[in-house]
Amino acid sequence: MKATIWHNPKCGTSRKTLAILEESGADVTVVEYLKAPPSRDKLAQLYANAGITPQEGLRLRGTDAEERGLPEADAETVLDAMAAEPILINRPLVETDKGVRLCRPQEIVHEIL
Repeated sequence: MKATIWHNPKCGTSRKTLAILEESGADVTVVEYLKAPPSRDKLAQLYANAGITPQEGLRLRGTDAEERGLPEADAETVLDAMAAEPILINRPLVETDKGVRLCRPQEIVHEIL
């Protein structure tokens, strides 16, 4: 199985999710999204496939998202902000042939393996 993880190596949950993927034997593509962020369209597709809103994929901790009113903003505004500042993307996002999940907690990745 192929899997892509939008990963931050400084994040413990992201590292644990990557370890689960590697232990599963998946052919894993690791994208350090702070260095190579997904496009706005790709983000929209990931969230749609995960069945969550961009607001649900918004990282609040360690960002100024709340001060900027992003949790209450419309999806288009949130996607624009994430595309401009990838630190606003919560991680890790994982995509396989079985779907997409925001893997918080990391065990959620099992749903798409």
